[in-house]
Amino acid sequence: MSHKLTFSGRISGFFFEVGDMSLFAVRYFREVFRGPYEFRELLNQCYTIGNRSLLLVGVTGFILGLVFTLQSRPTLMEFGAESWMPSMVSISIVREIGPVITALICAGKIGSGIGAELGSMKVTEQIDAMEVSGTNPFKYLVITRITATTLMIPLLIVFGDFIALLGSALVENLKGGVSFTLYFNKVFNALSFGDLLPATIKSFFFGFVIGLVGCYKGYHCKKGTLGVGEASNSAVVYASMLLFIVDFIAVFISDIFFEI
Repeated sequence: MSHKLTFSGRISGFFFEVGDMSLFAVRYFREVFRGPYEFRELLNQCYTIGNRSLLLVGVTGFILGLVFTLQSRPTLMEFGAESWMPSMVSISIVREIGPVITALICAGKIGSGIGAELGSMKVTEQIDAMEVSGTNPFKYLVITRITATTLMIPLLIVFGDFIALLGSALVENLKGGVSFTLYFNKVFNALSFGDLLPATIKSFFFGFVIGLVGCYKGYHCKKGTLGVGEASNSAVVYASMLLFIVDFIAVFISDIFFEI
């Protein structure tokens, strides 16, 4: 019985947390269009989030393309359909696998980093000092980071998708003798507007969720060094769960408006 209560308590706690994050998001939208604007800090966060994640996203995408193609090729060969490999891989990666895997990787790296950074500032009372000095810490710390993740995560997803397709093309070139030109011609012929638009739109929501959760957890970090660790860890957990929820909603909506 105690386990049931504990589990139900965790579930209710999760939804209460989501409710508080929603209010946090409302505050973001209320203040994002008000001046003054911290353009320099925004550019700094875009560089930090985007440039420093390129290597991790690129390696992940390349391995994803290799493994996905190596695992799928024997099955297609059994049906004599290996010529469909570029079309299947491109649609799968661009529409679903690429955005979700890249977003999860970014949630682990970027979300935890933001949570730990803001959490340490909260613990050491730097945020309180900014309020005393007349600076708006929410605009300087939160607005810039959420906006940066919203803008940079879609670019990282596009980069990861391209590297994944490049890894898949390499396997097809070595295993099936398919040239890179022929492979990418089949890729572009297979992809349609209904594949690209939903994946692009939901990638912005992925970036917003990662930034929102990381900033919320760090901004409301509990006192002590233990609180910083909990903020960093819970930022990854909550961001990952919300990414799956957002992905489900996006797939459901795109299924209505686009022919899948």
